[in-house]
Amino acid sequence: MKAIVQDRYGPPEVLELRDVDAPSVKDNEVLVRIRAASVNPLDWYQVTGTPYITRIGALRRPKQPIPGVDLAGQVEAVGNNVTAFQVGDEVYGMRSGAFAEYVTADEARLARKPANLTYEQAAAVPTAGVTALQGLRDKGLIRPGQNVLINGASGGVGTFAVQIAKSVGAEVTAVCSTRNVAMVRSLGADRVIDYTASDFVHSGQRYDLILDIASNRSVSDRRRAMQPTGTLVVVGAAKKGRWIGPLGPMLTAVAAGRFGRQRIVAFIATNSTGDLNALRQLIEAGDVTPAIERTYQLDQVPEALAYLGAGHAKGKLVITI
Repeated sequence: MKAIVQDRYGPPEVLELRDVDAPSVKDNEVLVRIRAASVNPLDWYQVTGTPYITRIGALRRPKQPIPGVDLAGQVEAVGNNVTAFQVGDEVYGMRSGAFAEYVTADEARLARKPANLTYEQAAAVPTAGVTALQGLRDKGLIRPGQNVLINGASGGVGTFAVQIAKSVGAEVTAVCSTRNVAMVRSLGADRVIDYTASDFVHSGQRYDLILDIASNRSVSDRRRAMQPTGTLVVVGAAKKGRWIGPLGPMLTAVAAGRFGRQRIVAFIATNSTGDLNALRQLIEAGDVTPAIERTYQLDQVPEALAYLGAGHAKGKLVITI
């Protein structure tokens, strides 16, 4: 099969398209013919090996030589103990090694693809969609009628978060740059703040919940924009820091949250078939639609990662396989 392979850490140019052996199926696994994948910041960290904390257990080269985690495709074979899927089922989910024509995955890591999405659209959902859902629902405890701010609304997680928050019945304010205002407004945001022209901290509005993907303001600034008993959920940060990278600002925010009535939490999303099914229901109901900026071919994965790493992407970048 064709796959994107890396032998060492480095810039996207270390990636090569090669012919490799297709994986064999174990008893609890399914073999998926991947039709599309998508690019995430996690892929950037794993390919470049930065921050260095990502190299734990694999100092010189990655444990998984084929990067990529988001996929959508069709089941081609099933193990002896698999009961959830059969050959021909269309699935989507998260599994290491997604930048390839085939991958094996435990049946518990996959879900049925939303019927109204193409493979390319479905591949855009898993990591970003699950992160947005868990951040708002599980960590933010979002409720109807709340004033919710999404900081970093034009990225992969942010575009899903705007739509999920609206589906709950929240009043949503989205923060993004000038070139992304129209796109974010089209997702249903009640108010869009262009951070190059306005400052959400000093707008006079106080929010019940802030979902912060950008983490480009100090903790005290974000506290100032929150209700006295509001919640700040930090789900990302800039790619700064050679050793622990985005974990630094996240840990700083959590430490500050130990004081005062305002809740501050940070988290990294976990794979959940239940949440993939919850997202499928929102998508099939028309409440959530993936926002895709660009589509690439498998041999263009290095180009897609370079674009993501430069900070230019809005919505999701998808790989057709």
